[in-house]
Amino acid sequence: MSHSTDVTVRPITAADEARWRELYRGYREFYKLAADEAVVSTVWGWLMDPAHVCEALVAEHAGRVVGLANHRWMPRPSTGDEGLWLDDLFTDPEVRGRGVGRALIAGLVEIAAARPGASVSWITAADNHQAQALYNKVAYRTHWVTYDTDPADAA
Repeated sequence: MSHSTDVTVRPITAADEARWRELYRGYREFYKLAADEAVVSTVWGWLMDPAHVCEALVAEHAGRVVGLANHRWMPRPSTGDEGLWLDDLFTDPEVRGRGVGRALIAGLVEIAAARPGASVSWITAADNHQAQALYNKVAYRTHWVTYDTDPADAA
């Protein structure tokens, strides 16, 4: 997998559970999502299930997991190929600015490069300017606007 300075990126393993859970809780807190251990456990279960579409990379610095990138393949009917969707990217605040996020994205690009026509896509919050500073260097910003609907609200 990829390396950036002193950051190593690799696929997640069962031994990463405790640290992944800490980082994923930090991700959820950053985005002001409710603390919910059931969600954290569900996602961890998905990542450990080889039949599930969700996968993850982790970044290590000085022998410690300091970042995560939860991702999945998704079909793209408009182009007739598949893309790698980055669902969650999070770096331990103690090591931000040291290339962890960049290394995780490079790891995803390496995975996508193995499939002809594949790309890596993701969204971020409009006010997440720190992340956008990196994203503007490693990808291009699209013109697409994202919408969500809750079936309970649509009735």
